[in-house]
Amino acid sequence: MKQQFLAAVLTAALLAGCTSKPASTAPSSTASAAASTVDVHQDAAAVRAANSNADAATLSAAGAKTITAAQGTVTISEAGTYRLTGTIDGQVVVDAGDADVTLVLDNVTITSTSSAAIAVTAAGEVAVVLAEGSTNTLSDTGGYAGDADVNAALYSAADLTIGGTGTLVVHGNGNDGITGKDDLTITGGTVDVTAADDGIRGKDALVVTGGTITVTAGGDGLTADNDEKADAGYVDLRGGTVDITAGGDGVSAATDLVVTGGTVTVDAGSSGADTSKKGLKSGVVTVLEGGTVSVTATDDAVHSDGAVHLHGATLTLSAGDDGVHAEHALLIDAGTVDVTRSYEGIESADITVSGGDTTIVSSDDGLNASGSATGQDQGGGRGGGEQVGPYQATITGGTLTIDAEGDGFDSNGTAEITGGTVVVNGPARSGNGALDVNGSFTISGGELVATGSAGMAVAPATGSAQGWLSATLSGTVAAGTTIRITTADGIEIATVTTTKAIQNLVYSSAKVTSGTQYTVTAGASTATVTAGQSPTRSGGRR
Repeated sequence: MKQQFLAAVLTAALLAGCTSKPASTAPSSTASAAASTVDVHQDAAAVRAANSNADAATLSAAGAKTITAAQGTVTISEAGTYRLTGTIDGQVVVDAGDADVTLVLDNVTITSTSSAAIAVTAAGEVAVVLAEGSTNTLSDTGGYAGDADVNAALYSAADLTIGGTGTLVVHGNGNDGITGKDDLTITGGTVDVTAADDGIRGKDALVVTGGTITVTAGGDGLTADNDEKADAGYVDLRGGTVDITAGGDGVSAATDLVVTGGTVTVDAGSSGADTSKKGLKSGVVTVLEGGTVSVTATDDAVHSDGAVHLHGATLTLSAGDDGVHAEHALLIDAGTVDVTRSYEGIESADITVSGGDTTIVSSDDGLNASGSATGQDQGGGRGGGEQVGPYQATITGGTLTIDAEGDGFDSNGTAEITGGTVVVNGPARSGNGALDVNGSFTISGGELVATGSAGMAVAPATGSAQGWLSATLSGTVAAGTTIRITTADGIEIATVTTTKAIQNLVYSSAKVTSGTQYTVTAGASTATVTAGQSPTRSGGRR
């Protein structure tokens, strides 16, 4: 198509009704400053309320002007709705000032050898509509200058919404696949992105409400990277199906990360040279409130520099390092958490489990309340020592099941159990224990079953409000053995079946009375113990 004809077509613009985003009133702040003071109890609604409102543009193909095959640069300079179809060997540029523009992609292939396939350099809001039944392909150049502003196959300097029912295939050959320098929202369609660096990036916000999204990225899969504003730099996943394979982080938010629906599958760090290879990562707070999330990560599966609130999502996590890690606070009060593989299962300076169903498999510590304040390794328990740091593990409800090769339930500070059910299948080797608490360790409710080796055995404090017993058997008890706990007159109060070879058992429930004798029988081995008395360490002290 001749450039003169294109210019004539493009001047006939149609107004597209889009709603502008209200100005933010949140104070500016860096993500690092906010991380140390964030409230872990926030739910998704509270986090969203504190962030800017990423409104989606209106999606409509009505009255579109059609642009067919072309060569060179096609420039859209006025408000309106434009249908792109055929093959464009070159670039579509939207340079429309503050005007709103809708692009309807209807079986279009755009290939640029010099820059982005679609570059929005100026507009109010831009909507990209994937026409029903269409397959659309965008491919950009194989390299960009280091200081290039336009640096993705689909690039927008304005708020960008992508939706519809068609398919969009994006080849980000030189850098990112899709980049929005303001807010980027995906509401529907099938979006398949392959990128040399980040797959889909919304600088201020990345919001997904629907659609089927597949990302293969050399860098991060989904990311929002504005860490200079308190109400920006967030990722909000509300629905749809998202499948990510990333050389770096799967989903990375400079500030907040929220998941309330949909299905999210992440494989992070299996390739690529990025130094950060985490599954889901936030700079301030992560709230996982709904949906189904499956993560395989070379590093942490879920990570926050501030706080993590697991509030109802269903999680399956496989991690090369921690299953769930929060630098400051971690709260589990609803949902299902299944850590199938980890170095350490869940780790934070302050850990609270008040609900939900949590299962952990770890090659080192299962639950570890720790940090760097006392000079111990933030990686968890690797620094050793018996210093009592400002760390806390609190169990008030829910179910927590741990299978650990290192310490099972571990706090480098204090620990308290007031409710819920805690089952610890601890280590067979004597250098670690099913329970390990450096400071005070009290129990006043719930049920605790902890089995493991005897060399580092720990029990709750003698003055705990609820009775407990600790029994070290005369020899190692094989996996699959049923252990019976009975009163002096033969009444059985509990049975435990071992999953590993063990020698020590700690049990506490409302059925145990302090000062009363109990008999613990495991095969031919029998021990008589007095509740509230420990043969080794009580409350964590050596």
